[in-house]
Amino acid sequence: MDPSLADLRSRFVSGATLPFHARRDALLKLKRSLRAHEERLLDAMRTDMRKPRTEAFISDIGLVHGAIDHALVELKQWMRPRRVPTPLALQVASSVVLQRPNGVVLIIAPWNYPVLLVLSPLVAALAAGNCAVLKPSEDAPATAEVIAALIRSALEPSLVQVVLGPGSTVVPALMGSFRFDHVFFTGSAPVGKRILELAAPQLVPVTLELGGKSPAIIDDTADVERAALRVAWSKCFNAGQTCIATDHVLVHAAVKDRFLQALRKRLIEFYGSEAQRSPHLARMIHARRFETVRAYLDQGEVWHGGQHDADDRFIAPTVLLSTPLDAPVMREEIFGPVLPVLSWSDRGELREVIARNPQPLAAYLFSSDRGMQRWFSQELDFGGGCINHCLLHFGSPHLPFGGVGRSGMGRYHGHAGFDLFSNSKGLVHASTLIEPGLQYPPYTSFKERVLRWVLR
Repeated sequence: MDPSLADLRSRFVSGATLPFHARRDALLKLKRSLRAHEERLLDAMRTDMRKPRTEAFISDIGLVHGAIDHALVELKQWMRPRRVPTPLALQVASSVVLQRPNGVVLIIAPWNYPVLLVLSPLVAALAAGNCAVLKPSEDAPATAEVIAALIRSALEPSLVQVVLGPGSTVVPALMGSFRFDHVFFTGSAPVGKRILELAAPQLVPVTLELGGKSPAIIDDTADVERAALRVAWSKCFNAGQTCIATDHVLVHAAVKDRFLQALRKRLIEFYGSEAQRSPHLARMIHARRFETVRAYLDQGEVWHGGQHDADDRFIAPTVLLSTPLDAPVMREEIFGPVLPVLSWSDRGELREVIARNPQPLAAYLFSSDRGMQRWFSQELDFGGGCINHCLLHFGSPHLPFGGVGRSGMGRYHGHAGFDLFSNSKGLVHASTLIEPGLQYPPYTSFKERVLRWVLR
């Protein structure tokens, strides 16, 4: 075991992370360091993927500040023991739920939001009283280096450590040499399966934040202009490299033409007629990602966009029509600015298309029909989403965030994140002043009658 990891365990076992003031101070130090490193982080994300500064600040920095502020306001309440009722059969007693931190946790982050998706889980872990190891993505190396500096300047190495290097070698080495108390992974499903395999021998609990093909459904009662505006923003934010981005659009045949025209108008407003010159569009993270997304351009009719440049890792915002349902672009998570648009006419047809890619991380509905909104909310299986917008649910610390089935397991953000990194310990405090004795032998017919009455 790496001696530095042993320091994390020693600190946790000492109880130093348990008091409220220790958790609060760690969060305040993290916030101050984040503020001090903001410009370096923005420059690093620009270097790694040409991420526009405004997008980078909103998503990668602003949301982390919001998560810290929310935790600081709510932390005392989250930590407070929660009294719960005690059944009649267990009287005379009182019952309480206590939250104790898991211990030493491993947080493995992806490259697409390289600040947010490492620091947001860390906020929850620190609020819950844990020590942590952070593994930023090696595919965003400039950002990973700044994160390491940010953590070193804010928090003691016995509380939080950052490990750099290729995930394919670093993560197995970490999990093979040290038993973490929880592993939090954000990334692709294939890598998520590998994380589960590494955790299984030591029965380490794992949270997986994965992805999927998140649809945007537009019916014939929708505000088409507004739907086009919000879908275009969702699809092209971070050049589509967002796990909850609109992956494809299912639009009612009656409004399809209007939607397409409005979508084209919005894309030109956002990025101009020559999107490669726009400073507002990020690039594919690396050549592999570029080649994967570029191949999708051949799997349908390019109705808008389609330009690309390998040297610049640039792919224009593109709308595809006539995409076969069995084509890779309709089976794989696109993770790029390519948007297939398909039409539907009845709800059965719509359900059939959605069922081909079940349990997405997110789903979006644009509709003014209350019945359609109920059907979407109650009958479709997805992690979370919006009605008449996209992406917004991720930004609320009051809403639990996570996948279902194939798109992940576990929830975080706000109180849900605190609970995720905590052990909910149930305790019954029994009275010693009285002893009902019904549960003890010998079991008489009177005791049985009383117990049957109590327990039914």
